[in-house]
Amino acid sequence: MHTITLQIGTRSSQLARVQTRDALDKLTAVFPAYTFQDIALSSPGDRDQATDLRQTPANFFTQDLDQKVLAGELDGAVHSAKDLPDPVAEGLDWFWLPWREDAREALIRPRGLTMATLRPDARIGISSERRSAYCRERFPQAVHATIRGTIEARLQQMDQGDFDLIIMAGAALNRLGLQDRITEWIPASELPPPAGQGSLAITFRAGDERFLRLRQLFAKSVTFAAAGVGSGGACTLECLHALQRCDICLHDTLLGHDLFRLLPPHVQCIDVGKRCGLHSMPQDETTYLITRYARRGLKVVRLKGGDPGIFGRLAEEVEALDALQLPYRVMPGVSSLSAATSTTGMLLTRRGVSRGFTVMTPRKEGGGTGSVAMDVRKQLPIVFFMALAVADEIARQLIADGHAPETAAAVVFGAGSDQSRVLTGTLATIGSRIREVNSPLPGLLIVGEAAKYRYPSWGALQGRRVLLTASDALQDKAADLVSDFGGIPVRRPLIQIETTTEALASIRQLRRYDWVVLTSPSAVRCFGELLRTAWVDLRSVPTLVTCGGGTSKELWSLGLAANIEPASHFSAESLLLTVQPLVKPGLRVLRLRSDKAGPELAQALQAMGAIVDDCLLYHNRPMAYSDKPDFDIVFFASASAVEVYARQWGAASLLGKFVVAIGKPTLAALQQIGITADLVPPEATVESSIEALAAHWVRLGTGFRIQDSESRIQEGASGFVGGF
Repeated sequence: MHTITLQIGTRSSQLARVQTRDALDKLTAVFPAYTFQDIALSSPGDRDQATDLRQTPANFFTQDLDQKVLAGELDGAVHSAKDLPDPVAEGLDWFWLPWREDAREALIRPRGLTMATLRPDARIGISSERRSAYCRERFPQAVHATIRGTIEARLQQMDQGDFDLIIMAGAALNRLGLQDRITEWIPASELPPPAGQGSLAITFRAGDERFLRLRQLFAKSVTFAAAGVGSGGACTLECLHALQRCDICLHDTLLGHDLFRLLPPHVQCIDVGKRCGLHSMPQDETTYLITRYARRGLKVVRLKGGDPGIFGRLAEEVEALDALQLPYRVMPGVSSLSAATSTTGMLLTRRGVSRGFTVMTPRKEGGGTGSVAMDVRKQLPIVFFMALAVADEIARQLIADGHAPETAAAVVFGAGSDQSRVLTGTLATIGSRIREVNSPLPGLLIVGEAAKYRYPSWGALQGRRVLLTASDALQDKAADLVSDFGGIPVRRPLIQIETTTEALASIRQLRRYDWVVLTSPSAVRCFGELLRTAWVDLRSVPTLVTCGGGTSKELWSLGLAANIEPASHFSAESLLLTVQPLVKPGLRVLRLRSDKAGPELAQALQAMGAIVDDCLLYHNRPMAYSDKPDFDIVFFASASAVEVYARQWGAASLLGKFVVAIGKPTLAALQQIGITADLVPPEATVESSIEALAAHWVRLGTGFRIQDSESRIQEGASGFVGGF
C-alpha cells in the first residue's frame, strides 16, 4: 500500500509533544495510508516567558508554526484549539479533532495541602483575565501574580514556594499523567472554559486536498432547516428532529419563539436574522459563523424562516461551505408564499382560473430596486408540474417564444424522497432524455439558469445512498449518522420486532434470578418495554450481563448499567470468558434472546454449573415492500435482515453494492447466500458500523462527487445524475 508522509509541526513543550503524538497516532489508526511525522518548533509564546499572557497577540502560540505551513515547509500543524486566532491567517484552513479532554479548569495546591488550608491572603498564579475574575470573586483577599511557563515549570514554581495556588486547564494535567496534582475541579458553571479548551486543532494550507479529505470524517453536515412561518406549528418533524440533535442553532429573527423551547439545554442559539434595513449580523459574518462551527466538528443548524430556498440567502451560505468542501443538507419548509395564499383562499392555482404563477422580488443586491418588466420576467426560471408527457411540446412553445434551444432544463424525479434523481439536458434534448429514462417516479420540469446548479456533496460518504435494513428502533440512530457523514439514508426496515408473552411472564418473576443475560441492543429495548409493561421496580433488577458495546450503551437509556461485560472484543465468546470465573453452581440465570439467536450461550452457561432459563424474548417478523429501492451501500444490522432481503429481492441484487455487516452472525448469514461483506466494524454497534463506513470512503480517496460524475453517469442508459 502506498504511504503518504505528512510533516506536522508542534510546539516544543512536553505537553504539546505528548498531545500531538497521541492525536497523530489516532489519525494513523484511522488512516493507515498516512504517516505523520511530528516536528517540534518553538513559538513566540515559548521564547517569551516574561510577557503577561493577557497582553499577548492572538497568534502568540501559533504564529511560527503556521508561517512554516504557509511557506510549504510543513504540511500542517497541531495546536491547542483554544490557541487558534480567530480568524486564522489568510491562506490557512483548519479543523478540530474529535478526541477531547475534560475542558474544566482545576485548582492546584502544593503536594499534601488542601483548599481548607489556603490562607485568605494567598498568592495565586494567574495567566488569564478570565481566571483572575474568578479568583477575585472566590478569593477576594488573595494576591494575584502573573505566572508563565510550561505545565511542569508552573508546578515547580508553586512547589518551591512562589505561589500558594495556581489555576490550570485540567486537560493539560490529564494528558501529562499529572491528574494526582489536581486539588479541586472547578465546575464549568462557575468558571466557563474558553472555546476549544481540551480540544486540538489542525491547520493546513487552504485547498490542500489531503487534509480536506481527512476533515470529511470529522466535520458533520450543516443542516439548513426551515422553521416555517408564524409559529412553531409550521415546523416540519424533520426540522424539529434536527433541532433536537444540534449543538449550535444560528436562527433568523422572525421566528416563533415557541420553537426555541424545544431545544435541548446545551444548545447555543445565535440570532443572525435580518429585517428590512436592520441586520442583526452582516451576511458575511453569518456565513463565517456557519463555517467556523462546522470546522469545530459541531452539529450546526441554520434555522431559517419559511423555506430556505426562497429569498433566504441560501445560495450565499452554501457557497461558503462549498468553497471549503464542508458537507451540508437542506430541508424544505412552509414558505410565506404558501401561508399567505393557501390559508386565505387566494389560491395561486385554481382550476379554470390560473395554471401557474411567477414569484420575484423588486429588490436588488445592495438594497436598490430592480426592473420587473416583461423582459426581466422572461429570464426567470420556470417550473412545470405534471408536464413530463408533454415536455417536447413545452420546449417547442418556449423556443418559439424566444428561449434559446440550449437553455438549461432539468427534471427532478421523486423530489424530496430518498430516491430523488435529477436528469439534466436542454430545451432541445430534455424530451428525449425523459423518454430514455422512463422513470415511474413523478417529476418536476425546471427550465432556465437555475437548472444548471446542483449542491455538491463534501461529506465522508459524498452523497451515496445507504440502505438501512435494521428494525425501526435503530433506524433513527443509523439515519442520523449517515446524514452527518454526508450520505443519503434509505430507510427500509426489513424486520419488525415483537415481544413474547413467555418473556413477560419471566420478567414478572425477575426476583427469582441472580443474573439476566442480554446480548443485543434490540434485546435491551424489548427488555425495557416489558419492564414497563410488568411495572417492575428498577431497583429489583438483578445483575445484568451483556456482551458489551452497543448493548451496554442501550441499557443506559433505561437508567440501568451492565454489571458484567467483557473489557474488549464484544461478543458471546468474550462474554463466556468473562463470566467463567464468576459462575457458581446453582447460580440462577435468565437468558433473554431472539428467535434467531439459538440456545448455545445458555447451554455453555449450564455447562459451567448455572441454572439457566433460556427464554425467547422476541420474534423477528419480516417486512415487505412493493419495490426495491435504489442504493449504493447496504447496512445489515442482523442476520434476520439478510434473510429477509434475500427472500424479497434476491442475493444477486447485492452484487456490485458495498455491503456492511454489523457482526459475526450477520456476516455468516451473508456467506450463506453467497455474498462477501465488504466491511465489518470493530464493534457490533450502529455507531461503529457507520463510522467505519465513513472512514473507509475517506481512506479510499475515490473523490466521488455528484458534479464530477455527471458526464460519466449520463453516458449510461439511465441518464440520471446523482441525487439528494
